[in-house]
Amino acid sequence: QVQLVESGGGLVQPGGSLRLSCAASGFTFSQSTMRWYRQAPGKERELVAVITSVRDSTNYADSVKGRFTISKDNAKNTVYLQMNNLKPEDTAVYYCYAPRFNSWGQGTQVTVSS
Repeated sequence: QVQLVESGGGLVQPGGSLRLSCAASGFTFSQSTMRWYRQAPGKERELVAVITSVRDSTNYADSVKGRFTISKDNAKNTVYLQMNNLKPEDTAVYYCYAPRFNSWGQGTQVTVSS
């Protein structure tokens, strides 16, 4: 059974940092592309970052390039999203997603506010 569990969200001031984690189980994580999405109130869910199983290549939404970094630890079956220089517009529920299995985590709330 595929399971994704996010953690690491919280309240942070503008300019601050957070690291989100997504612990995966039930599938061969090292061979899987993983994605982070976010959904702000009243908005559609948007793709934030992708890390593929091919040389761990990455891609980012323009709105987070240079501030967010996606990475994965295959030994821990975990994908991370390091978020730096956070802005109020980054406030959203963040979800990890395994596209091969169409499986979502439960989400973790990130709030950027002074």
